[in-house]
Amino acid sequence: MIVISNPTSIKNEIILIHSLFAEGLALFHIRKPYFSEDDMKTYLSEIGLEYNNRLVLHHHHQLAEDFGITRIHLTEKIRIETSEESLKKWKEREFKLSTSIHNMVDFRKLSNVFDYAFFGPVFESISKPNYASNSDFTIELENRKNNKTALIALGGITFDKIKTALEYGFDDVALLGTIWNSNNPIENFKLCQKADLSY
Repeated sequence: MIVISNPTSIKNEIILIHSLFAEGLALFHIRKPYFSEDDMKTYLSEIGLEYNNRLVLHHHHQLAEDFGITRIHLTEKIRIETSEESLKKWKEREFKLSTSIHNMVDFRKLSNVFDYAFFGPVFESISKPNYASNSDFTIELENRKNNKTALIALGGITFDKIKTALEYGFDDVALLGTIWNSNNPIENFKLCQKADLSY
């Protein structure tokens, strides 16, 4: 299961991240669009190098090798601006690549260098009020042809919607609002983890 960081800092964030790892979190996507390079260095140091194999950088990709991180995420904008040659160079250096998409047309066009892609919002977003679900995926998922790149459901994912997302044909889910907008993020994670594993 994947958790994406809150875009802005929250109270006890590092403690919560360590608790998520202790509960078995597989991948933690660091999406901090407002962080400077120095902010990101501090944040990564606070998380600790022992977790570097579970971290995915959305920004300041140049820090990845310094911190032993081998996974980077390209936003939709950066992906469009990045040449296939540059993407292949990341792969040659044995990086795992992910990206974000918002429609199935873009998913079909994705380079096969991407290991997985976030698609959303699948349900009404928790972290972005009035960000409605994108429902064009249901029929297209039934006829999905791109199986080299895993498709990860994002947006409005709560423990009771995970089974539905997986039944649609998504390979896994990513959590954001259900963790960081919760009064008990660790319990919410455990509920989601249980639902994911029981499918």
